[in-house]
Amino acid sequence: MTTKDIGWKGEDTTVKFLQEQGFELLERNYRYKRNEIDLIVKKDDLICFVEVKKRKSQKFGYPESFVSEGQKERIHQAAENFIIERHWEGNIRFDISAVIGDHVDYFEDAF
Repeated sequence: MTTKDIGWKGEDTTVKFLQEQGFELLERNYRYKRNEIDLIVKKDDLICFVEVKKRKSQKFGYPESFVSEGQKERIHQAAENFIIERHWEGNIRFDISAVIGDHVDYFEDAF
């Protein structure tokens, strides 16, 4: 399984988890310039920009700890563009989904 395959599996697991929580998937792998947001989901008047980190195990650390400051900044830039494109005026949140196997640890307001 390639790194990209592992990432897709983590996103699939997270989408299922979020849909069970009542979220609607708006975008997957949204790109703006060189920036990418793994998942953009909506529930009521809230849009969440979700960074997914998938690992096979915790052997090298917790998945959520692998989101760098630079990556957070790039996600913020892409989110700003998404908000402008969609004329969104509701609430927003930046979350991290840490997936190990099929288990999701979900961190709201992570950055």
